Formats: sequence, structure tokens, C-alpha cells
Amino acid sequence: MKTTLNKIRIHGPCADGWTKLLAHLSKTQADDEPLDLLTVLDSNGLDDTLWCFRAVDGHDREIRLFGVWCAREVQHLMTDQRSIDALDVSERFAKGHASIKELDAAGAAARAASRAAAGNAARDAAGVAARDAAGDAARDAAWASAGASAGAAAWAAARDAAGVAGKVKQEEHLREILKECGK
Repeated sequence: MKTTLNKIRIHGPCADGWTKLLAHLSKTQADDEPLDLLTVLDSNGLDDTLWCFRAVDGHDREIRLFGVWCAREVQHLMTDQRSIDALDVSERFAKGHASIKELDAAGAAARAASRAAAGNAARDAAGVAARDAAGDAARDAAWASAGASAGAAAWAAARDAAGVAGKVKQEEHLREILKECGK
């Protein structure tokens, strides 16, 4: 999968990432020389490489299937069937087995699921806050607060560790795809 510095520049890259990439390439300005995304991955890392997908012509199938693969890695966290259905339709679309109309409908359903989940989470959080506020004793509220803080810290640590492991796995998979596209 290739792009060029000029195509990347058109999309307004962040200054730090742009400077880092130019330095890695020993260049001072953009040009139209083909640039392999593996080079971007080696230079700037996963996030900047994924951002550069917008500057790639073609390879829509591979890019969409990579996105589906990433989502499948956390599919077990999806509680609304509409989100899973949207993944299925997106994968079928990438393989030429679903229409744009089906893709749009699945996307709308997944967005509705996301809004519903966000609303439910907000309502649940408000209920917990109200229940805690109505506690009989300040001691109970203090213990609940301490427990919630400890739980939140543990959750954040677990999330961060999972995020690092997930990014490593994503980068490995992306390298495989980019190598295959380069053949």
C-alpha cells in the first residue's frame, strides 16, 4: 500500500508526525515519490499509519477488512446485536456481497445502538450517584467513594494494559496486510 508525501500533506497531518516522517525520509518537503505505508509504520508508528489511510488510493477492501478485524478483536464487549450486524455487513460489503444501501442501513442501526448504550450508561451512572447521595451515613459514602476510586483506577490500569497489547496485535496484523499488498 503506497501513498505520497503530497497526498499526505493535502490532508493536513499533525506537525509533529509530519516533521518526524520527513526526518526519517531525510527530506525537507513533500514530493510525489511513492511512499510505502510500511515506511510510515516504521517511522511514525501505528496511529499515524492508520491516519495515512486517507491518503491511499485504492485498497478500500483491505482497509475496510482491517477495520472489521480490529472491531472483531473487541466484539465480545458489544452487547447490542445491531453493532455485530454492522460488522457482518461491513465485511460482506468489503468482499462484494452487500450493497451500499445495506451498509448505510447497518451503519445507521449501529449508531442508534451506540446512542442507546450511551444513554443507558448515563442513566445508570445517574442512578448510582443518586443512590450514593441518599446513603444514611457519611462513612458509607466515603467507603463507596474510595471503592469507586479504587475500582476506577484498577479499570484504567487494565484498560491501558489491554490497549497496549491490542495496539501491538493491530500493528502485527497491519504489517502482514501491508506486506501482502506490496507483493
